[in-house]
Amino acid sequence: MSRATRRDVLLATGVVTGALVVPVAMGNGRSRAATTPSLAANAWLAVDAAGQVTLALPKTEMGQGILTTITMIAAEELAVKPEAIKVTLPDGDAARFAPIDQGTGGSTSVREVWQPLREAGAKARAALVNAAARQWGVAAGECDAQNGAVVHKPSGKVLPYAALVAAAAAAPLPTEAPVRPATAYRVIGKSQRRLDGDAKARGTAEYGIDVVLPGMRYAAIAVSPVFGGKLAGVDEAAARAVPGVSGVIRGADVVYIVADNTWSARQGMTAAKPQWTADAALNGTQTAAIVGAVAAALDKPGVVAATSGDLDAARKGAAHRFVATYTQPFLAHATMEPANCVAHVHDGQCEIWTGTQVPSDARKAAAARLGLTLDKVTVHNRLMGGGFGRRLETDMIERCIDLARQVPFPVKLIWSREEDTAHDWYRPAYADRIDIALGADGKIAAWEHKIAGSSIYARLMGAAFKGVDDDAVEGAITPIYPATARKVTFQQQESMVPTSWWRGVGPLRSAFVMESAIDELAHQVGQDPIAFRLAHIEDPRARHVLEIAHALSGWDDKPAPGIGRGVAVIHLWETYMAAVAEVTVDKDNQIVVKKVTVAVDCGQVINHSGVAAQIDSGVIFGTSAALYGEVTIANGRVEQSNFHDYRVLRMNEAPKIETSIVENHEKPGGMGEPPNAVIFPALANAVFAATGKRVRSLPLQKALHTA
Repeated sequence: MSRATRRDVLLATGVVTGALVVPVAMGNGRSRAATTPSLAANAWLAVDAAGQVTLALPKTEMGQGILTTITMIAAEELAVKPEAIKVTLPDGDAARFAPIDQGTGGSTSVREVWQPLREAGAKARAALVNAAARQWGVAAGECDAQNGAVVHKPSGKVLPYAALVAAAAAAPLPTEAPVRPATAYRVIGKSQRRLDGDAKARGTAEYGIDVVLPGMRYAAIAVSPVFGGKLAGVDEAAARAVPGVSGVIRGADVVYIVADNTWSARQGMTAAKPQWTADAALNGTQTAAIVGAVAAALDKPGVVAATSGDLDAARKGAAHRFVATYTQPFLAHATMEPANCVAHVHDGQCEIWTGTQVPSDARKAAAARLGLTLDKVTVHNRLMGGGFGRRLETDMIERCIDLARQVPFPVKLIWSREEDTAHDWYRPAYADRIDIALGADGKIAAWEHKIAGSSIYARLMGAAFKGVDDDAVEGAITPIYPATARKVTFQQQESMVPTSWWRGVGPLRSAFVMESAIDELAHQVGQDPIAFRLAHIEDPRARHVLEIAHALSGWDDKPAPGIGRGVAVIHLWETYMAAVAEVTVDKDNQIVVKKVTVAVDCGQVINHSGVAAQIDSGVIFGTSAALYGEVTIANGRVEQSNFHDYRVLRMNEAPKIETSIVENHEKPGGMGEPPNAVIFPALANAVFAATGKRVRSLPLQKALHTA
């Protein structure tokens, strides 16, 4: 998800109960220095009187490893081990973290936090060093911070942070302090074990679904399976006859069964046999009509997102012309942890326990839902068993609040996998038409790209939306292939299907289309796909990762019989990545992904093992979606319900993944989404290499059967 640039200037200081607190400047430039004891617990970064470094994460951990990565940045500047820092997950308090956005998405976490956190840590470190220098009567330049203490290098004298905090907090915080140079890194750029790994392995980590409160009851939910449908009836007597069931609560399009435990609630829902009425206008809607309308929208003019040069003039005398249409389906998130929330509405207040990517937005949504002021709502954020953009929405929290306001006790609402799949906010279905002309010199003369699909920004922005969805066209308006003339347009096409963020969304869509088209064009002119790309790419970092993938994958070696290799290269989320996929396709057109080679330049690497894990995760997640992912509609309802018909890779199907990480000290790029985006076109191109059949629609497995 695209986000605006964040200010990351740090200002001012404050003294709080003997703690050294490092605030972050507010968006208006005023300091949010800690001036009362209550602010100490809300500080972003602090060192307490015992020398304990505490870090309130401005982003949320959902399995991507950000808890470890951000902690490593703080540890580097404060000269402590990452394991020595006490870390808390963010609650729903936007002001505490301003100007850092609390939302966790769009591969923005490290990119947003990198500079502000380093500067904050550097100032805290300088304050401690200055306090020690004053006490010893020496120059601060003779001192350095190491392992939670300040060392006087000439004499070897040492003072732990605990002995310095009071004096450091009593003096003004340095207005300027140099961050650690890359040559002095002791933590950044190394491999760090996940700080939350032990608790997760032992089952002691608490996710939203694990929350248990005194007096809490459990609930199951059923929402109309037909878009726009309403609740028509419930067998309440049968539901209440199930042991443990204590309540049946109805809404316009929903029914909740409340019980002593989740099993009783589920059994109660089965017994209730809810009945639904359907919206006559939507009841007969099928996937073909929806995706057909999206494809037809390409024939409309569209709103211009980017334009340069004269297309018509550039096309004159073209040596080669390539035109193709690509389509991509709706996709579900399929997080391992289904939607869940615990809420307690009491005494004019609301408390929420859940795992959310947007704790501040969740708090605002709850306050609006209940007509409460923001200070009356508390969000206790927890770990998430996957987010992928699904938990950027707050609908599951709002549903829980609707229930909680009608009962006097805390209530835990857990969606079944079937309900979660049927009532997701789906990745939009897209259609793209791309028209590329090569001049007599073999260079790209004209590049026209038309995009049609649902607009997530239109829903979020309302009247402020001006016709171009910035996320949907991301990547398409800044391709790595120069052209004499270029035009990109977007045509909004909505349907009954609710759409939202997904791991990559628009840039992933762009990557699949552009890297498939470039591959097709290379074959059309009889050139090797990698050589063709290198002949057109000017960006040295993009060229470098492509050359690494070329060499590491053995591209020039003849593949074994039956194996097809496909390549793709991207520059998205400020990260450069190239991938070569190797696949086999059997006589029944079953695709097996054997190996994926990835080269990545994501700027300064914080945690080597974290980057490698993100690549493994993204490749496997993306391979699942590229091969099998599709949400279809029949008679106004989602057809898929669980992993048997919304398939993901099994462990024995996972490919071998070989990764090469480029070392440099450029500003960090995003890592959550690039591997997911690059694998889609790499696989499609590999399928062509293996079969000679060009697939322009996803999922690949289904499309190959009809190619």
